[in-house]
Amino acid sequence: MNNLLEYKGYYGTVEYSDEDKVLCGKVLGIRAMIDYEGTSVDELTADFHAAIDDYLELCRAENIEPEKTYRGTFNVRISPELHRDLAVTAAAHGRSLNAAVEDAIREYIHASAN
Repeated sequence: MNNLLEYKGYYGTVEYSDEDKVLCGKVLGIRAMIDYEGTSVDELTADFHAAIDDYLELCRAENIEPEKTYRGTFNVRISPELHRDLAVTAAAHGRSLNAAVEDAIREYIHASAN
């Protein structure tokens, strides 16, 4: 994925702050607010790694379970008509609503990668 960092299963953005003249980012997929910055890609990456390590160490010290990114569940709000059409189509093909949504998302990601 472009413009993302990955470390120990955590993903973070890569952005540029014109105001501060630094690269910066934040960890995605968890409630905890973890951010990092650097004046070069190497510095940004090192600060991202340090931020993740600090988060994990804090969790260990406080005896709490670190949040996992992307647990595999999320809520999606769609129109009632689209919900109905998807449920009916999925049932007609012997699929669950969840399986149909997963297929559609997989197809979207595949199409976006090409």
